[in-house]
Amino acid sequence: MEIRTLKYFLAIAREENMTNAANLLHVSQSALSRQMSDLEEELGTQLFIRHNRKMLLTDDGMHLRKRAEEITSLVSRTELEFQGDDESVTGDIYIGAGETSVMKIIADTINRIHKT
Repeated sequence: MEIRTLKYFLAIAREENMTNAANLLHVSQSALSRQMSDLEEELGTQLFIRHNRKMLLTDDGMHLRKRAEEITSLVSRTELEFQGDDESVTGDIYIGAGETSVMKIIADTINRIHKT
């Protein structure tokens, strides 16, 4: 399974139409259709319910969509990490806390650090 194939899959899932997804991705419809057939064969499951002009996700397709979004997001974040210069500090910070007066102090501190 390739990242490109997952991106193709996500485009079809978003557009719900093979032709629109192919145009968006700048690939031929037949090539895109073949990629999805190969992906379904590789995974051993049907990912789409095909109608005349609409493609809907099966339950397995919805599961793959969630995983594909996670995978492509992780790949994008990893690429960005390596593109940054060595002097900048980047990343995500997650703070779990209740709504207390201390949160204002934390928010103000984060704001000052972010501006710096």
